[in-house]
Amino acid sequence: MPLENVERKLAAILHADIKGYSRLMGADEVGTLQRLTAYREVTDALIQHHRGRIVSTAGDSILAEFASAVDAVQCAVDIQQILKTKNADLPSERRMEFRIGINVGDVIVEGRQIYGDGVNIAARLEALAEGGGICISGTVYDQTENKLALGYEYLGEQTVKNITKPMRVYRVRGEAKATATTHGRAEMNSPLQSATLALPDKPSIIVLPFINMSNDPEQEYFSDGMTEDLTTDLSKISSLFVISRNSALTYKGKAAKAQDISREMGVQYVLEGSIRKAGDRVRITAQLIDATTDHHLWSERYDRSLKDIFALQDEIVQKIVTTLKLQLTVWEQGILVRKTTENLEAYDFCLRGWESLLRLTKETYPQAQQLFERAIELDPQYALAHAGLGIVHYLEWMWQWTLDPAALDRAFEFTQRAVTLDDSLPRAHIALATVLLLKKRHEQALTEAERAIALAPNSAEGHAALGFVLAYAGRPQEAIEVLEKAIRLNPHYPALYLSYLGHAYRLAGRDEEAIMAWRSALNRNPSFPPAHVFLAATYSELGRDEEARAEAATVLRLIPSFSLEMWGQRLPYKDPAVLERVLAALRKAGLK
Repeated sequence: MPLENVERKLAAILHADIKGYSRLMGADEVGTLQRLTAYREVTDALIQHHRGRIVSTAGDSILAEFASAVDAVQCAVDIQQILKTKNADLPSERRMEFRIGINVGDVIVEGRQIYGDGVNIAARLEALAEGGGICISGTVYDQTENKLALGYEYLGEQTVKNITKPMRVYRVRGEAKATATTHGRAEMNSPLQSATLALPDKPSIIVLPFINMSNDPEQEYFSDGMTEDLTTDLSKISSLFVISRNSALTYKGKAAKAQDISREMGVQYVLEGSIRKAGDRVRITAQLIDATTDHHLWSERYDRSLKDIFALQDEIVQKIVTTLKLQLTVWEQGILVRKTTENLEAYDFCLRGWESLLRLTKETYPQAQQLFERAIELDPQYALAHAGLGIVHYLEWMWQWTLDPAALDRAFEFTQRAVTLDDSLPRAHIALATVLLLKKRHEQALTEAERAIALAPNSAEGHAALGFVLAYAGRPQEAIEVLEKAIRLNPHYPALYLSYLGHAYRLAGRDEEAIMAWRSALNRNPSFPPAHVFLAATYSELGRDEEARAEAATVLRLIPSFSLEMWGQRLPYKDPAVLERVLAALRKAGLK
């Protein structure tokens, strides 16, 4: 080709291939090709969604170009997040993990193909990445550092094959942008946390999932219940900072070092233990570790009758209070650990109910409902079971899993009953606050959410509920601040928190941050309806009609019975004008 006819351009280049592809093909050729086809549907759709162009695919490799480094990196993050979810259901030896390298450089264009060092460097970066990982060049880092809520690890200057000069290389550390710190406290500038979190200005602790030592694997719910109960009890202490159980569960079944947990969660102390339940006896071991020094502060073993389970929880909590020299208010001294039911069988059914409920799937809710109803049959005064049953009913109403308009009234009946039975139960107030909001009783909903936080200052769930209510009540900036606190208490926060935060950003006029939060929510749960609904509305209002229609199509796939009339009843805006604006945007996106 004559030199004067060479077409050049600057592009962001994404190069990907599959770790151990030859091994996978050798072990199961047909199955590997089927999975590759399914995974390619994901990668191709995401590249198109992020305004990229697939240049070529050969074997297991992908070469794509983007006009923007930001689009390329966000696309890579989305790919890895969604494929991680798909791989989770496979045995480790069958998982198909992509390695991705991204570079920004000058390329030669010939038809649909691109060539040159810009492409070669992306390929070399991909070879440096781990399975499921992303490596980027220094030029990409310079263009994305302050534009994406991500953490980066500098790998130094690397010398690679056929590239003359060493190049700066960074590993993308997932959705975690480093935050500034002031006097040792993390400043919440982003919904996405740093890979290393600063310690709070008070004693801080995480309760790791207690290990189930019973012979029966189905007893797992009981060890998880102990973890939940201890976390809930400690969360009531205002002089302590407590990480949410949801984040603690990310360490379940993993051999994590205490000092690594300290850095990742931003806590000083780690409580860990095991539990063996056999008949009417229970054996629990527990130890408290100063994770910053890896020093074991105390270790105890308890052999008790199962009927003493609440007294045993109280002993463990009191031991922590004494060891950490915590100052308790008079109220905290009287309410710290309370027996929630005298009926151990009801307690067992309630634990199982919450375990089913927290899976957050349509299929598990009927099971949760049956378990809570059985707990209430055994103990009609069991407040926590009533709260759980109320949540089941408002979720099936909210997500249109039932067309019965009385479902919300049933939710109100059960959550109000829970608060009446036990006014000191934070989860009951959280549930009632949510139901009151859905009934558009905003001031009462705020009162209940604030009461939940007063009862449990460390409740991530309580802060998330308050943020949810504040946004719909027309106070989005306050909602953002509260939701950021929920995220700090629960660093491995669920998609729901990001959906709430995106909604608050949108109401505050921070559109790009809202879109980023919703896209991040979908990284965690691609089938999460609210994020798709609000993205459709936001893209529509911003004039991004193609993206709006794509999100609307996804909404209809996830909720075939979706209707604007019904959805309008479920969006509890205090200001009717805001509701009309959202519905108009959804109508423009193609929803009816």
